[in-house]
Amino acid sequence: MVRIFRRKESGEKVMKLIVGLGNPTAKYDKTRHNVGFEVIDQLAKEYNISVDIAKHKGLYGKGKIEGQTVILLKPMTYMNLSGESVSAVASYFKIEPEDVIVIYDDINLDVGRLRIREKGSAGGHNGIKNIIAHLSTDAFPRIRVGVGMKPPKMDLADYVLSRFSKEEQDMMEDGYCKACKALELMVTDDISKAMNDYNGK
Repeated sequence: MVRIFRRKESGEKVMKLIVGLGNPTAKYDKTRHNVGFEVIDQLAKEYNISVDIAKHKGLYGKGKIEGQTVILLKPMTYMNLSGESVSAVASYFKIEPEDVIVIYDDINLDVGRLRIREKGSAGGHNGIKNIIAHLSTDAFPRIRVGVGMKPPKMDLADYVLSRFSKEEQDMMEDGYCKACKALELMVTDDISKAMNDYNGK
């Protein structure tokens, strides 16, 4: 459980924890369930942040985005236990839930589309459900990245662990780029502009 550490002073810049959800190992690389990892990798590349510290049940790195200090985290617990790593890192760096931003897949959005929210329920996503349980709140910002709706009669687990077609991958690359630009706004606490500019895009 993450304790409330202190109040933020007006205008104070506070470290943000940006979490991309996915499953470790090459078996799951580039699957629909791993879009959170993909966004973290792109952010890391763009801002020259090495996500290579193996601690707190995850891989993370510290750097700056738009002048704001951030931690980029890829939990290594497998999706359904993501909260174990998120809560451990947040507690270690004294980061409040409101300053934790989570990126994850959504089968109810078209491929590459984004949906940004300040808080909300898990919506059936086990990774988010586990994070909510470990942070003891659902009041943390998140970016849902669309991976397309499951085909009829296809098993859900098989679908989210499948890979994108070439056409879909091109659409996802555009979605990852937009997610990174939305995050640039979110780390400076301009979540309203992020929602206005990128929701449904």
